[in-house]
Amino acid sequence: MECTGLDLIKDGDRISGMVGMWRDNGEFIIFKCRAVILATGGGGKAWKITSNSWEYTGDGYGMAYEAGAELMDMEFTQFHPTGMVWPPSVRGTLVTEGVRGEGGILTNSENKRFMYDNIPDRFAAETADSEEEANRWLKGDKDARRPPELLTRDVVARAIRKEVKAGRGSPHGGAYLDIASRRNAEDIKRKLPSMYHQFKVLAELDITNEPMEVGPTLHYFMGGVKVDADTQMTRVPGLFACGECAAGVHGANRLGGNSLSDLLVCGKLAGSGAVNYIKSINNNPNLNNDDVQKIIRSATDILNREKGENPYLIHEDLQELMQNNVGIVRTDELLS
Repeated sequence: MECTGLDLIKDGDRISGMVGMWRDNGEFIIFKCRAVILATGGGGKAWKITSNSWEYTGDGYGMAYEAGAELMDMEFTQFHPTGMVWPPSVRGTLVTEGVRGEGGILTNSENKRFMYDNIPDRFAAETADSEEEANRWLKGDKDARRPPELLTRDVVARAIRKEVKAGRGSPHGGAYLDIASRRNAEDIKRKLPSMYHQFKVLAELDITNEPMEVGPTLHYFMGGVKVDADTQMTRVPGLFACGECAAGVHGANRLGGNSLSDLLVCGKLAGSGAVNYIKSINNNPNLNNDDVQKIIRSATDILNREKGENPYLIHEDLQELMQNNVGIVRTDELLS
């Protein structure tokens, strides 16, 4: 049973609880507590194409900020280069790096393997500069360098965007990721079983026979709620944050796999920090009933009005705006 957190409650400057709502029946619930740990993830649903689930709407950021916590590095967002852009049933869904690691190649509408034209100087020494060398690497040649399709996420994402903007993208605004012409069907099913079954079931797409249409998909927020490095507590007493909701661990661009390490380490720190904080306070905070009623009214007011903007249309407009102007490449012109 899922419960949506609506807002935090404070007694003076410290946390005293939270108001939530059960999603299955719309009933409100009041949590009276001395500490709250936010583990609400990021805000990827502000973009049209995202790997994030439906609930990643940045609510944790909003609740923390309104309660007096500080946000930092919110401009640092990671775009995974290969999210599905078509069909709509799987739009935004990640196509793991494993597809490229098993030999999958990126091509444009002219069937050109364009990543060879997008190797940054700083990675040139470790990246294959010919298809012949890339094929040797795939076969296990330790003297061969890695294919350019395996460059860092930001490099690959910008390269795909460059092809699309130049008019060489796929019909739905991405590039082609082709594993079908590189491996036989048995190999693909054995090496990439989840990818094969996922797209076969959800999109009726057989990756053993045809390429996928992929493009940059909003994947991860490096920024978030500013916390103490040792306790994960914000500047609001009793309010903690960990995981993607918190900031400061990954700098400007998270490395692949480090999200799990973040969850394990910072989750433990947040739990211990909350326990130690609770032990340190002498009296329980009070729950302000007026604040509770205000939060509930705020959640239900939209149901009682007869006119006003449709929030779903506003959300769609926001997603379109963010997708077009706040992507992997940002300029003064796009942001103004």
